[in-house]
Amino acid sequence: MKLPKIKILDEKNKILHQISQEVTFPLSKEDRKLAEDTITYLKMSQDEKIAEKYNLRAGMGMAFVQLGKLKRIFVIASEKEDHTFDEFVIINPKITSFSEELIYVGEGEGCLSVNREVEGIVPRHARITLEYYDYDGNKKSIRVREDLAIAFQHEIDHLNGILFTDKIDPKNPYKDKDKMREI
Repeated sequence: MKLPKIKILDEKNKILHQISQEVTFPLSKEDRKLAEDTITYLKMSQDEKIAEKYNLRAGMGMAFVQLGKLKRIFVIASEKEDHTFDEFVIINPKITSFSEELIYVGEGEGCLSVNREVEGIVPRHARITLEYYDYDGNKKSIRVREDLAIAFQHEIDHLNGILFTDKIDPKNPYKDKDKMREI
């Protein structure tokens, strides 16, 4: 497997705080290829040997805005216990429902656009349901929970010009921790 040539923007890039635009169909060949390349990149970043060889930080998801494209598309490559992956290409997502229960990542969220340690927690819904479109413009619905729910919300934030660091209270980075469940 060859590492795709993708350039991930750093948090200092102002485009990351812009709102991405709805995608129209049919999806372009370039967008389809970028989605596939990004999934390949994410899968390779989660393989310790490959990550070490290419000096990659492990990543589970990526929004197109992180690649300099203001389009409402994100991809997720979630490794399962058997070392295969669940792959998601999510276009024009809208959260239709969410749980009241809030969770957070115990060791803290990370982002391939944020190349530094960040103290604090980000409250996320434990379960969300969203509507989105697939490559061919077919409307779909999916319910995700726990790790995947966090990843989906993190990427949707990117589409809305929000970085996870924007959601951490600088004066109290662990605010309301006791009202949420750690995962």
